[in-house]
Amino acid sequence: MNMKNRAAVIGTGVCLPERVLTNFDLEKMVNTSDEWITTRTGIHTRRIAGKGEENYRLAVRAGQVALKQAGISAHELSLVIVATFTPHMIMPSCACFVQAEIGADQAFAYDLNAACSGFLYGLDLADAYISRQPDMKILLIGSETLSARVNWEDRNTCILFGDGAGACVLTGGREGQGVVDANLRSDGSLWNLLYMHGPESQNPALVSDDNGGSFIRMAGRDVFRYAVKAMEEAVTTLLERNGVTIDDVCLLIPHQANIRILNKLMDRLTVPREKVYINVDKYGNTSAASIPIALDEASSLGMLRRGDLVLFCSFGGGFTWGSMLMNW
Repeated sequence: MNMKNRAAVIGTGVCLPERVLTNFDLEKMVNTSDEWITTRTGIHTRRIAGKGEENYRLAVRAGQVALKQAGISAHELSLVIVATFTPHMIMPSCACFVQAEIGADQAFAYDLNAACSGFLYGLDLADAYISRQPDMKILLIGSETLSARVNWEDRNTCILFGDGAGACVLTGGREGQGVVDANLRSDGSLWNLLYMHGPESQNPALVSDDNGGSFIRMAGRDVFRYAVKAMEEAVTTLLERNGVTIDDVCLLIPHQANIRILNKLMDRLTVPREKVYINVDKYGNTSAASIPIALDEASSLGMLRRGDLVLFCSFGGGFTWGSMLMNW
């Protein structure tokens, strides 16, 4: 396909809540320690949303930064997609709130729920739209308030997650830039290893017997095993299909789940640490927001140059996982 008809990033943005929750803060909340958390996750701090920092507000602020960097107005947008599984409301969508708040009066809007893989799924969708209409301008945001959906008495999950939003503006017509290919996968049979109930049904016939609350439940060891293997397979298959090797990749930006998963993945892919962007120590696992937050930081630090081959990979509840190659 002509690269002019592929989705290229023309602006990025981030919004992070003001409150920083440290491992030492968590020591006072649950039976854990800074050493225990750091050794097992690599996380030191994470951001926690406060008043006025609802999911859609984080998404709005990240989107506005991305629009400013792209040099376009919200009025020029054709589509707003928000990847999230922690929306402010079930209906309307987070994307509709964003569309109204930023004044994207020519855009249609919807949410996408693929858990931690949501941003990659959204990138692939944006690329599909733009391949048909290269002049489309799409605002894609990964935004989560996971603090609202964790059990703060469960040390195995509450230590992992943080809040935040990352955004990018995409369009076509950029010669030599844009999405190259994607390899997206799912396996719904493994749903019970990482899941979250919704609010209890108002229809007694549809009440789930095991719904003890709408918060994240995870079988950590099983998730670790599947995550590493799945992302490795997704990456190697994608590279082989496109006739490139890991040595051709200028920067790998993985989902920031925890440092043990990232270290194992780097070992299996034989990719040097300096070619992998990692910020899980600062923000924890922000689900669909983790890749766009990392992408914005890497770009701001000058780690990406025009034409660089960038590799993304992710894994999340569903199970969902995948990889993507993009020319910057």
